[in-house]
Amino acid sequence: MNAKEDIKSLSREELVSRFAALGQPAYRADQVLQWIYEKQADSFDQMSNLSAALRGKLTASFDLNAVHALKTRNATDTTEKFLFQLRDHSLIETVLIPATPGLTSSSDRHTVCVSTQVGCAFACKFCASGLEGVKRNLTAAEIVDQVLQIQKLSGEKVSNIVVMGMGEPLANYNNLLRALKIINAPWGVGIGARKITVSTVGLVPRIKQLADEPMQIRLAVSLHGATDEVREKIMPVNRKFPLKELLAACDYYANTRKRMMTFEYILIDGVNDSLEQAHKLGAIAKRLHAKVNLIPYNPVEGLPWKRPDRDRCKMFQHTLQSHDVTSTLRMEKGTDINAACGQLRLQTERS
Repeated sequence: MNAKEDIKSLSREELVSRFAALGQPAYRADQVLQWIYEKQADSFDQMSNLSAALRGKLTASFDLNAVHALKTRNATDTTEKFLFQLRDHSLIETVLIPATPGLTSSSDRHTVCVSTQVGCAFACKFCASGLEGVKRNLTAAEIVDQVLQIQKLSGEKVSNIVVMGMGEPLANYNNLLRALKIINAPWGVGIGARKITVSTVGLVPRIKQLADEPMQIRLAVSLHGATDEVREKIMPVNRKFPLKELLAACDYYANTRKRMMTFEYILIDGVNDSLEQAHKLGAIAKRLHAKVNLIPYNPVEGLPWKRPDRDRCKMFQHTLQSHDVTSTLRMEKGTDINAACGQLRLQTERS
């Protein structure tokens, strides 16, 4: 059994406490944090301003790397998908999304879409992540290390985080919040809280809990249906938390935080792309002063759903705009590398 602690799960205060137990001053902990988060060291042996004896103690006491890159896929739009292996050989996916599509264009904004669970228990009908259920929650270190490894592998400084990868983030609440505090901390990854967005399928009690957190992270709710009838067809969670309860939690969040929230809405041909749904979604979003991200469906092998044609997507967006709702129709990114959540992991496990 591995008795080592994951050093990337620890806050600065906790690390200072561990160092005190080793008879080391606080500034040594700060040196180690700089090696981990700024210099992106792969081993304690690289930490050249520490004594050999201390490096040996750290190697014996702590694990440094929580994820290991197995595969990388590059899309023509410069989206990159990473398949990471964990120490128990579980697989997760993380995606690096550039702000500007194109083969050679660069951007100063690079968004990482991180995973929070191995698989997912919520079984949304259009999603590859939940096809084989959930295996376990990720540790805080496994969440943090996705960001650090992508920065190292891509050579790009990550500026934004979206917690929209494999798993339901709010079902792993404590590890998620611990990881986000490390990602946000000036001694950690140093990404501003307002550049971090957490997505949820609609876990009502956790939305209310998140609203009361002091950290100014953004919330995105995966709605994907503007009525219970449509939402239940594709999102089983709606049976436990129907729209009335979910929207009441969204009201609480909006009133508590005084910040615009986002509804994520994957457009699926013949399922939720009717103009009736667009009008109902527009009314909901206007009341909550919410923005809507429209996402044309990314096809998943083995699932029957299709993407509406571009004109249909545009008509849906135009209907939202008629309600004075701010909306974006997302460019399809990563289609040629199976960028939808869970696809690369599933293909690798099955092969």
